[in-house]
Amino acid sequence: MSATGRGERAGLEPQTLLLAVGLAAAVTVTAAVNVPLRLAAALAGAPADLPANPFELTLAVLTGRVAWPATATWLLAASAVLLALTAGAAVTGTRRARGSRTRVDRAAPRMGRGRDLASLTARGAAGTAARLGVQGSPGLPVAVTIPGGQVLHSSWEDVSVDIWGPRTGKTTCRAIPAILAAPGAVLATSNKRDIVDATRDPRAAGGEVWVFDPQGIADEPPRWWWNPLSYVTDEVRASVLAELFATASREPGARTDAFFDPAGRELLAGLLLAAALDARPLDQVYLWLTDPTDDEPADVLRRHDFALSAAAVAEVVNSPEKQRAGVYGTAKQSVAFLTNRQALRWVVPDGPADGRRQFDPHAFVRTRSTLYSLSREGGGSAGPLVTALTVAVTEAAEDLAKRSPGGRLPVPMVAVLDEAANVCRWRDLPNLYSHYGSRGICIMTILQSWSQGVEVWGREGMRKLWSAANVRVYGGGVAEVEFLSELSQLIGDTEVSAVSVSRGKGGRSVSRSTRRERILDVADLGSLPRGRAVVIASGAPPTLARTLPWSEGPHAAAVAASISAHDPAARHPGGAPDGVRR
Repeated sequence: MSATGRGERAGLEPQTLLLAVGLAAAVTVTAAVNVPLRLAAALAGAPADLPANPFELTLAVLTGRVAWPATATWLLAASAVLLALTAGAAVTGTRRARGSRTRVDRAAPRMGRGRDLASLTARGAAGTAARLGVQGSPGLPVAVTIPGGQVLHSSWEDVSVDIWGPRTGKTTCRAIPAILAAPGAVLATSNKRDIVDATRDPRAAGGEVWVFDPQGIADEPPRWWWNPLSYVTDEVRASVLAELFATASREPGARTDAFFDPAGRELLAGLLLAAALDARPLDQVYLWLTDPTDDEPADVLRRHDFALSAAAVAEVVNSPEKQRAGVYGTAKQSVAFLTNRQALRWVVPDGPADGRRQFDPHAFVRTRSTLYSLSREGGGSAGPLVTALTVAVTEAAEDLAKRSPGGRLPVPMVAVLDEAANVCRWRDLPNLYSHYGSRGICIMTILQSWSQGVEVWGREGMRKLWSAANVRVYGGGVAEVEFLSELSQLIGDTEVSAVSVSRGKGGRSVSRSTRRERILDVADLGSLPRGRAVVIASGAPPTLARTLPWSEGPHAAAVAASISAHDPAARHPGGAPDGVRR
């Protein structure tokens, strides 16, 4: 017969087991006799003539040659009670530890740990912060090691990509802690108000809070406005803004036309430049697009010495009617969000006497202020405006970094792009990702799945974004076999020992063998328990870690108070007020 098992375990012969039990019993009795008896003799102040050999003393007590004093009995009883309490505490601690363990924690010892993660620990991240001249927080918290309980951090020169399925804790465990740990300006995008409610009061203690809410997601009134045309300083910036509006307005996977889409973007760039040069509001661009025969934009461009841009606009105005209608119609689709009057108030002044403050990205990046940009996908989405504002702020930070010592921001800026594939479809992000890390602009892009990124950036663009990140975090909740299979390969294999015991007429024989198996297979990753994450950082092996919710962080009380203060149910106990959409 044979038995095979994992590890080095083998069956014990009955004689061996009996011998081990007898030996353990002898040691226990010897200790129970020697320790209290010798302590009692010492406490009496007159050391008795006790045998030095512990086994000889035990035999002498059992045969009555050495008297057993009452003090020894009390000491033995006290020792038994202390031993029982210690054992009970150990059992309770073990049960709690086992209760907090999950089925995948067995993989943790086979993954990154100890010295492998030195650069990610608080000490390692603090060393990087000191080298970069950043004071305060060592970096952005990522997760907690299993085992060891060390908090892992991404440094102030890292950018990250997170993939967490719905309802897996990405906001609670990644977005909110990152915002709270930022030492300087913060830019955050989302399609829900929870990030704003949780962090606005803690962040307000160090700087101003700006909430860009053109769709009323957080019921924030437009107390300030931002002019997207302030970004347009020349024909290059006009082309960038037109591209942002066009790509953010287009549904992922939508088919494009090889002629009309480029022509529409070129026309839109010319109109944006004309409006910016003539100090017109953004909605003027839409009005021009409703009248394809209006050549005013071309005249404006000529007056400001942009002859080539003027000629390009004039060419479209004077083109055949059907061709002109197609180009204008394509351009108009890219700025269809301007027909949303609620959104328009956030980007167009309320007349010449508008007393609201105008948001300045270049001033913002020099502060410890916080900008929340909110939008949701679907009809009437303000995603193009959120994307344009995100780009304007990050480029303003880059401009400041270029003029700062070392080509980096003196105080890092944190950009948390939550729900990036839905509300911030920034086409060029994969190409710029690693560059922003070197500028002190720490971007965290959070997606619900790999395929979300593929829809926005294409297959190769998503691979480029993933590879450019210094820190990659998978928080579970994804059912895409291709992505999980590649992640499983990246985590790697481990060697497993097997012991085979055979018994026959010739006696007992033991053989040992090894095989390789995946540390975490596709099924493990697809059903990753809530509270666990796989962290893959540059220069370190993949690590299984415990997630770190804001409730376990140093700002827990402030976050709880902020959530309570801004809870819409608390402000409107009878439900949503009239005119407010939920």
